[in-house]
Amino acid sequence: MKWLSFFRTIQAKVIIIYVLLILIAMQLIGVYFVSAMKNSLTSNFTTDLQGRAELMSVLAAKTLAGEVDSDEDRNESLQVMVNNLFNMNGAEIQVLDATGKVLITSMLSHSDYVNKKNTQTVVSRALQGIVDNEEYIIDDDGTRKKVVAKPVIHNDKIVGAIYIVASMSELYATMERINSIFISGILLALGLTAVLGVILSHTITHPIKELTRHARAVAEGRFTEKAPVFGSDEIGQLSQTFNYMTSRLREALSQNEEEKEKLASILTNMSDGVIATDEAGRVILMNRRAGQMLGVEGEELAGREIVSLLGLEELEAESLVRGGSDSKLLDITPREGGQPFMMRVTFTPIHRREIGITGTIAVLQDVTEQEKLEASRREFVANVSHELRTPLTTIKSYTEALEDGALEDKQLAPRFVGVIQNETGRMIRLVTDLLHLSRFDSKEAAMRKQPVDIVEMLEDVEDRFSFQMQQKNVHTVIDARPAVSVAMLDRDGIDQVLDNLISNALKYTPDGGTITMEADVTEDGMLSLSVADTGIGIPKKDLDRIFERFYRVDKARTRYMGGTGLGLSIAREIVRVHGGSIYLQSELEKGTKVTFTLPLNEEGRETT
Repeated sequence: MKWLSFFRTIQAKVIIIYVLLILIAMQLIGVYFVSAMKNSLTSNFTTDLQGRAELMSVLAAKTLAGEVDSDEDRNESLQVMVNNLFNMNGAEIQVLDATGKVLITSMLSHSDYVNKKNTQTVVSRALQGIVDNEEYIIDDDGTRKKVVAKPVIHNDKIVGAIYIVASMSELYATMERINSIFISGILLALGLTAVLGVILSHTITHPIKELTRHARAVAEGRFTEKAPVFGSDEIGQLSQTFNYMTSRLREALSQNEEEKEKLASILTNMSDGVIATDEAGRVILMNRRAGQMLGVEGEELAGREIVSLLGLEELEAESLVRGGSDSKLLDITPREGGQPFMMRVTFTPIHRREIGITGTIAVLQDVTEQEKLEASRREFVANVSHELRTPLTTIKSYTEALEDGALEDKQLAPRFVGVIQNETGRMIRLVTDLLHLSRFDSKEAAMRKQPVDIVEMLEDVEDRFSFQMQQKNVHTVIDARPAVSVAMLDRDGIDQVLDNLISNALKYTPDGGTITMEADVTEDGMLSLSVADTGIGIPKKDLDRIFERFYRVDKARTRYMGGTGLGLSIAREIVRVHGGSIYLQSELEKGTKVTFTLPLNEEGRETT
């Protein structure tokens, strides 16, 4: 891998460029030189063969023309000529008559060719007077040979031919020696060039490496180091400029860091959350308070869009982020079981001159308490107005009737006064219940826990309602499991819960019915108290809202019986303050069962 990294450096590139330039130049010179040398040697070789063939054709002309007495003398004369004039290694000369028959050959191994016709094309062409000097043949062993055929002319008549076949192996051996010498020269030149390239490139790359090292140091935040200046050439000027840039950058970053610390301090200590996004709506900055409100950490925001972070609709978010300053009220449910809360988000676009909107600032405000207070105020005004209007109207009507003369009527007057007293008591109960709920809403309700005997508490409740139960002939059953004994409770608060539940059970249980109070310990160690009746029950559609304030299943009947519609709401709040929960089960015409659970300390379990 180190070698691979070296070849990516400027030094390696400079060396490679030098070597390639020399290599290309030597290759061009070599191609031209070798080609010219080959052509020259081949031309000289061919000229030599042609000269020998020409000389032999002149000397053999008279002999082949028949001026010798016999064929034996002719052949002997021709053999002497061949032996004396043609002494060439790797070459064969044949003397042919006018028919192409071989008369003499210089190669003893080919003596069987004598008196046989040479059928080579070049021979046929020579006997026709055509001289062909460009013929080449290749033996079975791969040896390349030059072929020359020359007609023998006597008195303008072709009387025979000279056929020469010469091996070119020595010529090519000479070429190979020349190539070897040339390649050795190229390698030597390349080696020297590489050495010179290393030396020359080092003078360039060393200052660059030093500058790179100091640039890396600056990138890592070490602004005190300065790059060395080597000379006054372009690289030296670059080093001077780099040092100047480093000093200016150090000053700018110092100022920027100071401003950043101020901004971070402001954002960290803000009571409101702040989120900054880019132009695409992706979060680029969020202070600690915003993370606490949304239940997310900084590392979880990579690539997150404010649309998904705040649970906004796409079109709604687009209009808020792009359309200018605006605000939105959101219901937020944090992760990991956090309490839901109301949050107001104010969007303000970030404008830059000549660019336009480059992002958005979102300010998050927890307005839960404000909204709860406002909702409570509206609900209080609406419900209390509605609940007070009926008794006040009744009181006003009966008071006017008394003023108009009913007071003198001894039969009507007591009945009218009784109605006024009942409606007044109803208003007093309503105001008392409202005060209870007000304390719970403001979290001012204080618990005074003390050890409470559960069975004794249930018996006390039964005693308090014994008169009403006897009047309606309603039977009471107390079912307390052995595991239940003593618990740490606010006795007054739990008495109020049980009183409300028993009161409701009496109201809606017909004569002869049964009310059962149970006490048990659940598997998870909670005290479970329940009140069950055999009354008229509650429709399923009303079960989900039965604990809401002022909610009544049968409004007319509830008012007639003196209910305020706040009893179950108060019971739920008391149970919540204890850290427990309450739920209701009911079936029409069969009865209702209300169960609430409370934390039970170890003191509340019977030990064995």
